[in-house]
Amino acid sequence: MNTITPRVSVIMPVYHVEAYVGIAIQSVLNQSFTDFELIIVDDGGHDNSVAICRGFDDERIRIVSQKNRGVAGARNTGIAQARGAYIALLDSDDIWMPEKLAVHVAHLDAKPDVGASYAAAALIDEQGHFLRIRQQPKLGPVSAKDVFCGRAISNGSTPVFRMEMLAEAALNHDNEGHVWYFEESLRRSEDVECWTRLALLNTLRFEALPGAYTCNRVNSASLSADVIRQLASWEEMCACIAQFAPGFIAMHQAEARARELRYLARRCVFMRDHALGLSLILEAVSISPQLLWREPIKTGTTLLACRALRALPQAGFTQLVRFARPLSSGV
Repeated sequence: MNTITPRVSVIMPVYHVEAYVGIAIQSVLNQSFTDFELIIVDDGGHDNSVAICRGFDDERIRIVSQKNRGVAGARNTGIAQARGAYIALLDSDDIWMPEKLAVHVAHLDAKPDVGASYAAAALIDEQGHFLRIRQQPKLGPVSAKDVFCGRAISNGSTPVFRMEMLAEAALNHDNEGHVWYFEESLRRSEDVECWTRLALLNTLRFEALPGAYTCNRVNSASLSADVIRQLASWEEMCACIAQFAPGFIAMHQAEARARELRYLARRCVFMRDHALGLSLILEAVSISPQLLWREPIKTGTTLLACRALRALPQAGFTQLVRFARPLSSGV
């Protein structure tokens, strides 16, 4: 193993992703910026994912195994093992563009007051085909409310952090002595809790770069029950934040919940569940009607898609979605 301290530590949790993990690893090894280590955290899966990881012969790769603790626990383990000053996160079914690390390292090097550097992500399907949709973060000044409401970091494969930013807002050690950078009681929505905590408790700031350097894979085979569980976990996440910032949650939870409902409604469109999708987008608008005039295209296309899914035949709906995709981009 290379004993020279790398500039960047890339943290990749691995659990039952044998179809995608090889592509994800290769996208890291293809980076134009080469001063990194890739820490793969085997989270106790039972498929061939880790065997695929071990098939790569590169001294920058380290594999750490543990009993299953979920994404939050795997990230915590990886960060604890990290040697780099910058921490980059990559989910093992996503892909980075070759210039990803280079642009973020240059950004953080140039701006010492920035602790979280990130950019847009392009959505891809299970086969890796582009869906012509971007998760576009807000450019310019970003508040803690923006982070909580999903206008900043859109998914767990886009950010690169200064290690000091993560350390400054870390949670206390658990009973086994682990530092929690991510809240391990959450099996979903752990990203939003972490980003929001970092924004609230740090002097370093969030800043987005123009461009898209991450491909975020969308699984259209999700079940409606997954959407319900996601919403329940989102509520648990709010309760976690309320423990240290109750006033913040009281002020901003309604708008953030409406945005989460709209996001889940859009997932229902991919899943072809018109009934659940329509109920979610209608609840979102009732909670936060300003979404209709502040973000009319995205909110309107979501509502239209949920209604059209019920009324149109499959071929007609598919054509409508293809037309609407370029109009509905954004976080």
